[in-house]
Order: sequence, then C-alpha cells, then structure tokens
Amino acid sequence: MNDIQHIAGYALIVIGMGFDVLGCVGILRFPDAYNRLHATTKCITLGTCAILLGTFILKGFCVTGAKAIICAIFILAISPVVAHALARSAHKSGVKLCEKSAIDKYKEDGN
Repeated sequence: MNDIQHIAGYALIVIGMGFDVLGCVGILRFPDAYNRLHATTKCITLGTCAILLGTFILKGFCVTGAKAIICAIFILAISPVVAHALARSAHKSGVKLCEKSAIDKYKEDGN
C-alpha cells in the first residue's frame, strides 16, 4: 500500500469523525426533536460513511473492506427512511416544533 492510500484513508476517517462530532454538537444545541433528528441523520450518513470508506481504502479488497462497503451501502439506504419514520411518528404523537420554526408541512397536509 502506498502513501497516497494511507493519506486518503486517514483523511476520510478524520473527516468522518469531524462530521460525527458536529452531529453530536447538533444534538446538544438544536432546540427541538426534529432539528436534532436532522443533525443525527446527517452525521450518520456523511460521517459514518466517510469512516467506512476510509476503512475500505486502508484495508482494500478483503473481508474487512467488503464489510465496510456493505455497511456504508446499508446506512445510505436506511438512514433517510428511518429519519422520516421517526419524524412522522414524533409529529403524530404530538411533539411540538420549536417556536422559531417557519413551516409545518405535516400540519398543512392534514397528517
């Protein structure tokens, strides 16, 4: 493995860790459940997939690399669906939006 692969792999892992840390900050700083859900979905999708892609670059085409790619594909496919389901169920159970929220599409649609 050459130096460019090491640099690219570790750079993706560091970038992914940065996204995950910013997602954790978003959980603490955002005012309501919907904004927090947005922050966690973005950090999972971008951060964790970047870490897994960096792992694949470092490990190559082996069992570990294949598992990393399979996990990244699974996360990319499932994370938006889960976030939507959680937001919709929170809205249906009466979780209020922040006062500063500009629009409530679920309420407008009558759901």
